[in-house]
Amino acid sequence: MELSGKILRNMGKRIKISNQEIGYQVSYRDVEYPRLEFKTGSLVLILPRDSKSEEEIIKKHKDWIYKKNNLIQSALQDLKNEKLNTKRTDKELGNFVNQQASDFSRKLKVDINKVFLRRMKSKWGSLSSRKNLTINTFVKYLPNWLIKYVVFHEMVHLIERKHNERFWKIIGAKYENYQRYETYLLKYWFLIQKKINC
Repeated sequence: MELSGKILRNMGKRIKISNQEIGYQVSYRDVEYPRLEFKTGSLVLILPRDSKSEEEIIKKHKDWIYKKNNLIQSALQDLKNEKLNTKRTDKELGNFVNQQASDFSRKLKVDINKVFLRRMKSKWGSLSSRKNLTINTFVKYLPNWLIKYVVFHEMVHLIERKHNERFWKIIGAKYENYQRYETYLLKYWFLIQKKINC
């Protein structure tokens, strides 16, 4: 089956590593080297089109697969009773994010150029060198307290670009237990990937 230049084969295959049975699929693409990804809780092997060595790749990376799957399943278990906010509209999200950005701009004494909402594959947000704040539209499924943290986190990059000691000190001044927020963001990421058609 051809999907956007990708060939997916072996849909619904499963492997067993220790006590875990893990579903996976193989995606053949125009890539030079194989790689592994977890999408919606399932393993995806991305292989060159002429590759026939999926078993070898799985065997080579079985420890990574086991640990990653453990992390995902643990996160999903922790949030099994959580419901995603599926009623928030894009307009409501835009208004909320812009309000938070405005408030944090005053509190941090920084200037921001523009705020964008965009679907992003691997992160909650980003801040450009032109001071443009981009927030992943997937945050609309998060509780408000986590959206606020995402906006604040990105805006601190107006003061410190790197995730260094200075950066986390600024974060910690407002969010003393910021590790808790980071952990919840990771868990919600897996939950959204599983429940929303990504």
